[in-house]
Amino acid sequence: MEPSDGGSSGDQQGEQELASRTLQIQAKRFYVDVKENRRGRFIKLAEVATGRRKNRIILPMSISAEFRDRLTEFHDYNLQIGPTAPTHLPEDGKLKSAVIVKDFRRYFIDLKENDRGRFIRLSLISRGNRSQIGIPAQGITRLRDAFTELIDQFGSEEDAQEERIVPFRGDIPESRSIRVENKTFFFDIGQNTRGVFMKISEVKQNFRSSITIPERSWGRLRDTISDYMREVRESGEELRSGIGFGGPSTSS
Repeated sequence: MEPSDGGSSGDQQGEQELASRTLQIQAKRFYVDVKENRRGRFIKLAEVATGRRKNRIILPMSISAEFRDRLTEFHDYNLQIGPTAPTHLPEDGKLKSAVIVKDFRRYFIDLKENDRGRFIRLSLISRGNRSQIGIPAQGITRLRDAFTELIDQFGSEEDAQEERIVPFRGDIPESRSIRVENKTFFFDIGQNTRGVFMKISEVKQNFRSSITIPERSWGRLRDTISDYMREVRESGEELRSGIGFGGPSTSS
C-alpha cells in the first residue's frame, strides 16, 4: 500500500490517521483515509488525477454510511440503464442525482456521461467553497467496498463522539430552503462553543454567499424585518391613494 495523501498520523492540524486505502481506477488514484481530530472521526476522499493534481472532499463519519449506500444505488441504476447513446443524453449529461445535507455541508452526487465515458461527480459546497471529485463508473463498487470496510471498523464510535462535541438543549431544527425567482435561500441552524446560530445562504447559479446570525439576535432581526414590512406596506398604500405624490388631485 502506498502512503496516503493525508500524510503521517498526528499532523500539524492535530489529525491522526487511523486507516488508509488506495484505489487505482483508470488513470486516477484515490485515497480513502479515516482520520480523527478533536471534533471526531471523518473520511477524507482524495483524487489524484493526471499531473498529480489533487482534489479532496471530507465526509463526517456520521454520513459516510449514507454516501456508501448512495454509491450502491447509483451502481445499480448504472447497470439498469445499460449503455446510453449520446443522442439520448440530457443536455448536461446528468443521468441521476442525489443530495446529502450535513450541517452547513451539501454533498451533490451526480451520475453523468460525456464523450469520455460515464462517471459520478461528487461535489461539496461548504461555507461558500466548492470542491469536487470525479469517479469513473467502473470504480464505483471498489470505492463502495472501501467505505464499507472502514465504516464497519470505525463508524460506530464516531457517532457517539460527534454527539459529545457540544451538547444541545434540544433537537436542532432541520434545514429549510425557499426558492425566489432564480435564487435559492437555505436556512441552517447550528452551534459551536459560543452558542446556537442561524446561517442564511443565498445561491444563484454557481455563486453562493452567507451570513451567520447568533441566536440572541433573532428577535431583533425578526422585529426589524417586521418594521420594514409594515413601512413598505404603508408606503405602498399611500402611493396607491395618491398621498405620496402631493395628495389627491382636484379639478377646478
